[in-house]
Amino acid sequence: MENFSELENCKLCPVECGANRLSSAGACGVSGLRIAKYYLHPFEEPCISFKNGSGTIFFSGCNLRCAFCQNYEVSRAKRGKEITPNELADIFKQLEDMGAENVSLVTPSHFIPYLVRAFDIYRPNIPVVYNTGSYEKIDTLKRIDPYVDIYLPDIKFYSPALSKRYLGKEDYFDVASEAIGFMANAKPLRMSEEGKMLSGCIVRHLVMPLCTGDSKALLKWFSRALPKTAYLSLMSQYTPFGKIDGMPELSRPVTAREYNTVVEEAFSLGIENIFLQERDSSGKTYIPEWDF
Repeated sequence: MENFSELENCKLCPVECGANRLSSAGACGVSGLRIAKYYLHPFEEPCISFKNGSGTIFFSGCNLRCAFCQNYEVSRAKRGKEITPNELADIFKQLEDMGAENVSLVTPSHFIPYLVRAFDIYRPNIPVVYNTGSYEKIDTLKRIDPYVDIYLPDIKFYSPALSKRYLGKEDYFDVASEAIGFMANAKPLRMSEEGKMLSGCIVRHLVMPLCTGDSKALLKWFSRALPKTAYLSLMSQYTPFGKIDGMPELSRPVTAREYNTVVEEAFSLGIENIFLQERDSSGKTYIPEWDF
């Protein structure tokens, strides 16, 4: 058996639950390396999906407890198949052979020891994307950083009250803003002549119902704290999903007015590198069918 002794007292993420993840689940909901799906994903930002789609691997479990998670079955570890680092390395190669524009790791932070082992077995010849909810420890990010080309972090909420209500983490912004600061400064922005991102950082923000004030606060932070090379992706795709009983404000999509208010704020702050999302991006059509 390979030695992953650090998982005997797991402190990879800010929760620092201390679980023995070699034998039982941690706060993330999982023990061993587990994935729910891998495929060519065509619906990311244009410079990520590009022509053939992003070679996306959805990992099971999560250290956040977003009530509205559109991938709820995966984040709560109700879906997934346990694999080995060798098998994960084979998946990297499969996606590359399928013509993937990159290998995108979705919610991977609780598996970093396994990921490092997989990359040591096979290093893809295409960019590697690290797609995260941003509740991350800097020391853990530094371990995976040598293998990453593009960071794709979410920034969800500024308010501690909203973060506690919707994510279960009152300190979310304090932790995520520091992690994103590291990610945004870690990789130089490089684009191909055709417009494919080769390295850099895209910070995603999902506009939520009744939260335009919080979104504006996040945009002010983005414009002040991050380098100009960081891209912003403003998403309008919120779809009522997950476990939102008792949260009536989340029972509807965002309105055009709410989304446009946030877009106008971004432009007024002088944010230049920005992706906007079509209004028809909201809906369950864009949620993957889970394979495992």
